Parts: sequence; structure tokens; C-alpha cells
Amino acid sequence: MNPEKTRVSIDLDSEVLNRIKHLTNDPSKIIETAIKQWLNGERDGETDLTRTFRRNPPVPPQGEWND
Repeated sequence: MNPEKTRVSIDLDSEVLNRIKHLTNDPSKIIETAIKQWLNGERDGETDLTRTFRRNPPVPPQGEWND
């Protein structure tokens, strides 16, 4: 059973839309999948610009490094 679909209108950069159209004839499927992945936290850490940056790694408990 397919959930009911709602039509929405969005503004996209023309270059982004051209890249999506190069992949498929149905850009709405790619956009819907990307939104679902984003909502479920399934992001690619390499391209996610909002990830936190750890300046220094955590120090392990004493005795696990060269003491």
C-alpha cells in the first residue's frame, strides 16, 4: 500500500536539478529518498557539513597508552 502523496513546490538551483535529471527521469523520487534518509539520520559523514569536528581525540584511561 502506497502512502498518500502530497504535491509540493520547491526552488532548486538549476545546476542541482540538471544533475538530478541526469540520474533519473523522476527527480521527485531522488528528492523524496534524500529527505527520508536525512530524517532517519542516514547521512554520509564525508559530505555532511554540519558534523561536529573533534580537535583532539579522547584520551584513553591510564594504562592503555605508553605510561
